[in-house]
Amino acid sequence: MSDVSETAPTLRIGRLGLSLRLRTGRLTPSATALSALAVLLVLLAVLAPVLATHQPDTVDMGAASQDPSAAHWLGTDALGRDLYSRLLYGARVSLLGPALIIAGATVGGVAVALLCAWRGGWLDRVVSRVNDVLFAFPGLLLAVLAVAVFGPGLTAPVVALAVAYLPYMARIVRGVAVRERRLPYVAALEAAGMSAWRITLRHLLPNLTPFVVAQATAAFGSALIDLAGVSFLGLGVQPPTADWGLTVSEGQSSLLAGAPGQSLMAGGLIVVTVVVFNLLGDTMIARAHREESR
Repeated sequence: MSDVSETAPTLRIGRLGLSLRLRTGRLTPSATALSALAVLLVLLAVLAPVLATHQPDTVDMGAASQDPSAAHWLGTDALGRDLYSRLLYGARVSLLGPALIIAGATVGGVAVALLCAWRGGWLDRVVSRVNDVLFAFPGLLLAVLAVAVFGPGLTAPVVALAVAYLPYMARIVRGVAVRERRLPYVAALEAAGMSAWRITLRHLLPNLTPFVVAQATAAFGSALIDLAGVSFLGLGVQPPTADWGLTVSEGQSSLLAGAPGQSLMAGGLIVVTVVVFNLLGDTMIARAHREESR
């Protein structure tokens, strides 16, 4: 590949003078809007101490189950705690947990995928069978088992769900890595004497990064639902820690009493966040596939 347009920067590979076109394009309006919403959700979580109007754990039985007012913008729960502040602080745990799950699954899955793509043969077959076995166990079930062994909290479900998501990431990334492994530039680098480790880290992995990021973004929503389910069952973070899944669970009594606001608001935030990250991930995946096909 000798002629490269000015709008397509090149990535030099070793000392061979080979180049890959890294196509860069502007985000579509929908992708821009989704990215802005995702950033907004993260900012709300980060700035919770600044934006909150009350301490999220402060109990005031005299203000229990109040409707929205100037003092409590979204009302209060059955213990008189400010719902607006609890939802803001709840975003921290509700977004941090899935982020840790996807980070662990991505690091492990990409490492396994690259190893299988590079070595192939019996190693690839064995890892594929192990992944098939792991697919048989739902992530939520693994999280419940982890809590039964190690106790409730955030750590055990996060680790269990990261293990559950790892084979999905490994299988998806492996397919792309195998195609990348077979490209001529990899054979040229091997012929030039470059080590497999160096080729993988300096060239193979960077070229897979857009696809990996897209898959991780799409999986974030699923991880959020699973972790919220664990919290809803009372097996995740424990009261009085604010968490969206736990807030939905705590609002059940009010829901049955005809005051669904607490559960609906927390559940609505979960739905909105999942939709945003799923749509954003799908958009990024479609773009990665288009770039790969060029």
